[in-house]
Amino acid sequence: MTGLDFAPAMLDIARSRWPDGDWRQGDMRKLDLGETFEGIVAWDSFFHLTPQDQRATLARMAAHLAPGGSILVTVGPDASEATGSVGGEAVYHASLSPADYAACLEACGLRMTGFLAEDPDTDKHSVLMARKED
Repeated sequence: MTGLDFAPAMLDIARSRWPDGDWRQGDMRKLDLGETFEGIVAWDSFFHLTPQDQRATLARMAAHLAPGGSILVTVGPDASEATGSVGGEAVYHASLSPADYAACLEACGLRMTGFLAEDPDTDKHSVLMARKED
């Protein structure tokens, strides 16, 4: 397992839970690991990027996927931008519409295989899954 996070504290948590993982500090907007992976998960992170950065990051993720590989990201249920609060700190959230995600993914050589808005089984996260063609 390889993990990338901007925050050293999040990497410390990952290292403590999965000490055999390969944990790297970095910004997903600049993802360039020189490797491909069978799967990429961006849970509770991707939706903090601007819509423009999301489009660019999906292309970077697609470049890191092996043929047949999948991505799973949490997004918003529809096109929106909002600022919320976590622990008294402002937190930005953004999302494209499902149709815009599908078009962006297709341009990157991926096919949306699932989109579930505000899934009660995932604490109301909206989940997008896509697959790179073989």
